[in-house]
Amino acid sequence: MEKRHQVIIIGGGPVGIGLAVELGLRGISCAVVEQRVGLHRIPKGQNLTQRTLERFYFWGIVDELRDARVMPAAYSASGVTAYKNLMSEHWYAPQYREIVNSYYFQNNDRMPQYQMEEVLRAKVASLSNVEVQFGWKAETIEQDDNGVRVTITEEGGSGSEILEADYVVGCDGAHSTVRQQIGIERTGSDFDQIMVLAVFRSKELHEGLKRFPEISTYRVLDPELKGYWQFFGRIDVGEGWFFHAPVPADTTRDNFDFEALIQKAAGFECACEFDHVGFWDLRVAVADTYQVGRALIAGDAAHSHPPYGGYGLNNGLEDVANLGWKLAAKLDGWGSDALLRTYSEERHPIFKETGEDFIAARIEEDHQFLDRYNPDRDKAEFERAWEDFGSGGGARVKSYEPNYEGSSVIDGPPGSVCSAHGSHTYTARAGHHLPPQPLSSGKNVFEELGPGFTLLALGSENGAVQAFVQAAGAKGIPLKVIEDSYDGGREAYEKRLILVRPDQYVVWTGDEGSKDADALMSKVSGHASP
Repeated sequence: MEKRHQVIIIGGGPVGIGLAVELGLRGISCAVVEQRVGLHRIPKGQNLTQRTLERFYFWGIVDELRDARVMPAAYSASGVTAYKNLMSEHWYAPQYREIVNSYYFQNNDRMPQYQMEEVLRAKVASLSNVEVQFGWKAETIEQDDNGVRVTITEEGGSGSEILEADYVVGCDGAHSTVRQQIGIERTGSDFDQIMVLAVFRSKELHEGLKRFPEISTYRVLDPELKGYWQFFGRIDVGEGWFFHAPVPADTTRDNFDFEALIQKAAGFECACEFDHVGFWDLRVAVADTYQVGRALIAGDAAHSHPPYGGYGLNNGLEDVANLGWKLAAKLDGWGSDALLRTYSEERHPIFKETGEDFIAARIEEDHQFLDRYNPDRDKAEFERAWEDFGSGGGARVKSYEPNYEGSSVIDGPPGSVCSAHGSHTYTARAGHHLPPQPLSSGKNVFEELGPGFTLLALGSENGAVQAFVQAAGAKGIPLKVIEDSYDGGREAYEKRLILVRPDQYVVWTGDEGSKDADALMSKVSGHASP
């Protein structure tokens, strides 16, 4: 039996289903192949960034997502960091991701990944142009100039089908079948360290941590652990927890006392009832490229790393934001092959820097700090350094601003590059996320952005606007114009004309119009360079 779609998505986790929703809402027919039928009740991927919530807003399900929250709204998504154990006198609890909320249209949030997946699955089920086959797996992926063929088989059954499409996207995890079959290698930092993930219930642990503010996570820095974290996260308020920690290489579920490990990190005795104990390798890995011909990869198939800082799931959904509109543009006829290739061009350096500069480097930074400072040697020196060290988390958040300044389809500054490093500002900048601002109508600009390109025209000459409209129309590029005055907060953009692409990234800014709007529209759609 053969079926034809425009895109086949292998893997139906949050990235795969998210991509299906993005493409489905853009009118693209998709097939999703996922081995799991039910959802794993392991609360990974909990820390959701502002950009992830923006995705759910544009998918029309941000309210449903927030309603799925398990933790009370009063509990901050941030956490405590303590020295040696959670009963230490040395701890800090600074603000974390919420300090950049105002630069985005949605605030960050927190919930178990399976809660998010339920919302996504409900949304994708409502899309008639998306077919999801749970309980099936991909066996072979073939491609030629005309399309792709994927052979899938039924898990635990005798069913077999061949799916055909224009493109295939592997969202099938760190051990991706798609990535392996199209021959993409991965590189990165391997710390040669086994970590445990324990999911457990303990009312005593909840009671024992009432000394802290109402927060969601607790990080322990023990000098013996070389900068590796012991990390507690709340699943709910009262008894549900998960715990990550380094363990010896020969650790199994049966030869190690995990309750004692938890009690040592907590700093007091607490009974634990375990629901799950598993292990993972501490490593950062990123694929050398995210595309080979008509096959692409996204999420953990393209990049994987320790669950430090909540970068993995959020980066996977940002892959979706970047890839979805480009695939749709190519299939709809107004985007080019060159535009589609910029998915890898833009996203690869972002995660490479995220993994090395914001995860691996932080482990080493923690290691060096714990080697250098010790309250048993010099308590006053340690306390001064500890206070400074605690303030560094905010600096990391503010400097983590993924941008595409160096992209070939962005009219960015000369000599710039795509990078995870940046700064948060309300100024509209080519290659950067558009900051939200109110319109004179009372709505936010994000409520008016179109599904294609959007031109913000703030008190600008009509001739400049019409040049863009004509250039976009001639090339079939969807363009919405938002005309408003250059005041009421919008002057913070510092530009009167701002061209925004479908993933809410700015591609060009100016005050008097482009010298060649036709060439500029060719550039941003991947057809030519001005």
